Amino acid sequence: MDVSEIKWSYSGLKDYQNCPRQYQEVKVLKRYEKRPTKQMLYGTEVHTALENYVKDGAPLAKNYERFKDLVDPLADMAGTKYPEHRMALTHGRAPCTFGAKDYWVRGIADLLVVDGEFAFIVDYKTGSNKYPDPKQLQLMALMVFEHFPEVNSIKAGLLFVMHNHFVASEYHRNNKEKLWDDFQPTLERLSTSFKNDVWQANPTPLCGWCPVQTCEFYKVK
Repeated sequence: MDVSEIKWSYSGLKDYQNCPRQYQEVKVLKRYEKRPTKQMLYGTEVHTALENYVKDGAPLAKNYERFKDLVDPLADMAGTKYPEHRMALTHGRAPCTFGAKDYWVRGIADLLVVDGEFAFIVDYKTGSNKYPDPKQLQLMALMVFEHFPEVNSIKAGLLFVMHNHFVASEYHRNNKEKLWDDFQPTLERLSTSFKNDVWQANPTPLCGWCPVQTCEFYKVK
């Protein structure tokens, strides 16, 4: 399969990097599915609460009120706000709908704010801030540049709401090609896996949480 034929998202590409075998079983063959953990379900609830607060001013539930001071500055920002904004591109990097048959890459920005030639992207995180990974923001920024041609500069950040910690990044339109190049090596590896039908397992201490119980490295928790 050529890179142009692959349909991907940042989370899917990261799953492939973590373990090509799991990616094949879950994403390609669809013999297993990754079931949400309690932590993932909590994260979804927090995302929904913050989305509704920023978008409509919906009151935060009592157990989420502690996040109010963190998101109030976002709600007060100048510009047009796009909570949970879905974006997709074709392989030619043309904007398309999220569900388009010819989409190549897609993703969802937790919050996008566009103010003229400037934009701001934030991704809410409810997990640990020990190993922040801003590359998802990079992909979101690249899609914003295509969907909003007036935007030339983007400030972005991972907001770890449980730790009151913000990891900032900045992206500029004139660096767009270099930013795309960062994803190319992994996409080429993924393309090679499809072409050769070779999906190596990558055993780690997390194998006990993997849904692929037929893998030789699966461990019972």
